[in-house]
Amino acid sequence: MQALANILVGLVAALHAYILVLEMFLWEKKPGRGLHGFEPEMARATAAMAANQGLYNGFLAAGLVWGLVAGDPTGFRAQVFFLVCVIVAGVYGAVTANRRILFAQALPGTLALIAVLVAQ
Repeated sequence: MQALANILVGLVAALHAYILVLEMFLWEKKPGRGLHGFEPEMARATAAMAANQGLYNGFLAAGLVWGLVAGDPTGFRAQVFFLVCVIVAGVYGAVTANRRILFAQALPGTLALIAVLVAQ
């Protein structure tokens, strides 16, 4: 079960690293604009906000990677903390921005958290 938990945490970290790249570096390009269906003008107007969001997603990814490489109990605690952050951000994003965020962010985070808790 520990291997599955590590894989799921790693996938959630990779997802947030991917979101970082989309929001910080590709926001005004086709992949970033396609994320929300923005026209080039809207993407340009919201680029600074998106980069800020991307940075926060990078912190989530870094915290999850730290949880994977740190020894217990620190590693376990870091994984739980950052997965809860992912879930809260996903639920908030689903309520305030787009319901898809619930499935794209909160659901993977929840599955990983369950696996981490069961593996402990």
